[in-house]
Amino acid sequence: MELRKTFQFEAAHLLPGLPETHKCRRLHGHSFQVEVVVEGPVDPAFGWVMDYADISKAFRPLWEQLDHYYLNEIEGLENPTSENVAIWIWKRLKPELPMLKTIEVAETCTARCVYNGS
Repeated sequence: MELRKTFQFEAAHLLPGLPETHKCRRLHGHSFQVEVVVEGPVDPAFGWVMDYADISKAFRPLWEQLDHYYLNEIEGLENPTSENVAIWIWKRLKPELPMLKTIEVAETCTARCVYNGS
């Protein structure tokens, strides 16, 4: 069974590896959306895989580091592409959520990446 919990944060970034003429090389912001996916068996006693509140509790410290910040200034996010944001979240969330299966990061309504830890 999969559980999916969605979070949103606002942040600014630029992609330093791109040519100066590329629009994403300029400072800009997004309403990022992160979907945390955990997978596991349904506990027969509780009738659920885990409490959604536990997912929120695990993600909260990361959200506090990301929301309304300049991502390039966060250690490990010097090149904050959606892919690198997903990996950064995964590395910090996996120890707290052993059943973590996927991190999805969307920077717009139509552009998202999916990371499964491999």
